[in-house]
Amino acid sequence: MFGSFGEHERLEFRFDDVIDESPDQVAPNRRDVEAILAFDRSLSAEPSSCAHLLVHCHAGVSRSTAAMTLILAQARPDRSADSILSEVLRIRSRAWPNLRIIELGDALLGRNDEIVSAVPSVYREQLRIRPQLAFLFRENGRGREVDKALSGDWS
Repeated sequence: MFGSFGEHERLEFRFDDVIDESPDQVAPNRRDVEAILAFDRSLSAEPSSCAHLLVHCHAGVSRSTAAMTLILAQARPDRSADSILSEVLRIRSRAWPNLRIIELGDALLGRNDEIVSAVPSVYREQLRIRPQLAFLFRENGRGREVDKALSGDWS
């Protein structure tokens, strides 16, 4: 698949779409998020008018949209988290950014929980459109995200 893109830079990760540590799954960690941000900085150092960035994960919903959120937040520190998340939703309407990646990235970017506090509004909107997601995310150990959306606990 990547052969059709010609010469390109690539960063690949192997972690599960989880938000808490688990003995049987590999959770994203600080080094992973540092690598995402460093990769973005290296790409941004040499802008090109024909440059493209592809960020994807297995389902294209959670890990990739969290990475995309952080990449945009790093590239545009002047933009609010709400504005960044609106752009992510414009690009990927099914976005449900992985909270663990967001928490790690928010801290690394020094955003003082601004992104962490904004992301539950995305979850709330997704639950409004697809209420069945609450069950699916709870069943897969991601109930903390659902609880934040439903309780209005934005911190």
